[in-house]
Amino acid sequence: MSSEWVISELGKEAINASRPFSFKQHPNVVFVNTGDVLNGSFLHSDVSCGKGLPGQAKKALQQHDILLTEIRPGNRRFAYVDFDARKYVVSTKFMVIESLGRVSPRFLYHVLTNQSALNSFQRIAESRSGTFPQITFDSIAHYPVPVPPDNDQQKLVEFLDALDQRITLLHETNATLEAIAQALFKSWFVDFDPARAKAEGLEPEGMDAATAALFPDSFEESELGLVPRGWQICSILDIANLLSGGTPKTDRAEYWGGDIPWASAKDVSQAANTILTGTDRTITALGLQKSATRMIPAFSTVVVARGATTGRMVMFGMSMAMNQTCYALESKAGTPVALYLVLKKEIDALTQKAHGSVFDTITTSTFSASKTLQIPDALLACFESVAGPLFRRILAGTQQANTLTQLRNTLLPRLISGQLRLAEAEANVENALSEAI
Repeated sequence: MSSEWVISELGKEAINASRPFSFKQHPNVVFVNTGDVLNGSFLHSDVSCGKGLPGQAKKALQQHDILLTEIRPGNRRFAYVDFDARKYVVSTKFMVIESLGRVSPRFLYHVLTNQSALNSFQRIAESRSGTFPQITFDSIAHYPVPVPPDNDQQKLVEFLDALDQRITLLHETNATLEAIAQALFKSWFVDFDPARAKAEGLEPEGMDAATAALFPDSFEESELGLVPRGWQICSILDIANLLSGGTPKTDRAEYWGGDIPWASAKDVSQAANTILTGTDRTITALGLQKSATRMIPAFSTVVVARGATTGRMVMFGMSMAMNQTCYALESKAGTPVALYLVLKKEIDALTQKAHGSVFDTITTSTFSASKTLQIPDALLACFESVAGPLFRRILAGTQQANTLTQLRNTLLPRLISGQLRLAEAEANVENALSEAI
């Protein structure tokens, strides 16, 4: 690639477009607030009546705009408009960044949304006084923007878009695998399809005779309605061990920065995947020894127990420590995927009970007072033999996606500054993928 790169500034290459939206022309709209975009994606396209929208619904969009939240920019609330957005109205809490032409909009999007840029914007936000950490376009107008020749911009965009697409495909594959496991769980243990088939004198579909024999052929009334005959009602604590965490003293440097992942409610609630494989902070063996935290086994289900994100849940992809804002649950039957899906089914009821308390907190009593179906261990084992491999593939996909994301965050600043050649970056990606397999 060419070395003839000019370093300019954001304020010289783009504007913060404040186009007023015409509700008269478009009475029915898609309203996008700051919580409605994440990591480059729009999270909904629901149409609503413009008359009932909040006052901050004012800005119009056009194709090739870049949306970047002014509030807490480090939270990755950004997106690129790659479609006809005439019916989209966005909150005034967004910057609507429009390239002036010398830098391609898509290249500028990659420049402004790489992790290095977001970290810089977050530091600026936190340095400003106000209710929330916030940036304005003026406050980041001096951010350096490279202006490579058009051909170089196009090649970089193609490489970075392809890398993003690989990451997206891994996430989509993971979502499909989990949906398959959830569908099987629902069929067996919510809709009771095999038991219903046997009650009608039919053979259950999609399973061998040995598994089918484990399902009863009739139903009985229970606290939860009709359930397969002989299956009992229990609490979550009858089927899972409840584990708590803790926090090493924060003023003891020797407790922090080690090689033990330490999960908090933030890690769990902001996890992009079903399985958590990394944390913001780590602790040392001494920090583990000298605090109430403990090692939580891999494939335990972890639930946020207090605060605004009460009820968010993940599985741990490796053995980790955690703090006291979460509870971990470990399957007593040795069937962690089945337990995760039981908890996913029950979490809304648990969260509603938590929100009925003063501090929106899930407690031991919340779990002990729960009512769920106690599925026979032999059936859980059969289910796990099918769903377990699916979740191991999800873990492998998550690890690959994380590897590519970390590599992207490392390579992108060097690429867009011209310090790294594209061929070297492509080789780094292929090497990283081959090592991850």
